[in-house]
Amino acid sequence: MDEISPLLNSRNREGSDLPSPNLRPRHQDLIPTPCGPIKQWSELSLLVKFYYCFTIVSLMAVFTLTLVNIYSESQASYTHEEDFTISLIQLVGIVFCVYYVTRGILQENRQELVVFVLSILVLVVRSVVNFTVLSLEERMSILARFICILCLGLIHVVCALLLIQRPNMMAFRVGGALESLQEQYFLLNLCFSMVTFDLQAQLCLCILIMTSGISLSYSHSIILGIGVIWAGITAVTGAFAVLKEVKPLVWIFVLQNLPELAYFIYLLYMIINQWGEGNSYSVEAAAITGSLVSVLIKAVLFWSLFRLYRSFGQGLRERMFASQQQ
Repeated sequence: MDEISPLLNSRNREGSDLPSPNLRPRHQDLIPTPCGPIKQWSELSLLVKFYYCFTIVSLMAVFTLTLVNIYSESQASYTHEEDFTISLIQLVGIVFCVYYVTRGILQENRQELVVFVLSILVLVVRSVVNFTVLSLEERMSILARFICILCLGLIHVVCALLLIQRPNMMAFRVGGALESLQEQYFLLNLCFSMVTFDLQAQLCLCILIMTSGISLSYSHSIILGIGVIWAGITAVTGAFAVLKEVKPLVWIFVLQNLPELAYFIYLLYMIINQWGEGNSYSVEAAAITGSLVSVLIKAVLFWSLFRLYRSFGQGLRERMFASQQQ
């Protein structure tokens, strides 16, 4: 018995080293990405997996229908400029919606889900407004796309709102128990979402101005072309500054936004002077609405960015990209 007891003691020690079932981690390891850590696919519930797949398939279906409508309009003898513009804007919106719902689900990012809901609502409202101003013959040509956007849009809004109300553990899993790091993680996601949303708004505004028939000078067209590239560079700068906590890049990002704000003021002035010269007021109203929405997005972005700027260097970046740095 004395010879067996050491073996039993060693086994007991080995068993004591293993964590009990109650102490084992409930979540799997997060997957590091350049945009922050995400959950593993196996960690998602069956309903969330089904909704994500349904969302991607439905968005791709609407994307395909929109491409078909654009091709049909290009082959037709008469093309309604406003419908062509709305189709291009919808293509951009669908691409961004895929990005929003992916980050929103895999990162439990409520900000991205909120932006996803707003983007879907904008797509629905644009489709309804565009459908009402078309003639009966033109309505029949886009009826399938209109019904898909209306029905699927309402489903996505309801499901996304349910996802937003679910408990969110990502801030705790990334930032730990410190409330300051959890708040910083929230502000980081808010800034990142606003940077992306701002890019989408500016791209849609440029498409609206360039394809809707608003009279533009040659220099104005060049400014718009450069503005698209400028918006992309600005978004990359802002995203990198936020994720990597680079303070000089934050100020560069702020300075890059000043020409955009100046252009919004100029655009409003130009549209007000040309108000009523075209055949429809919907384009002018959409351009003014887009400019005001862009200014509102930038206001929220700057507010969250300056709050996030003061919390740089507290260790959140190391927690988010720890596995990448090893």
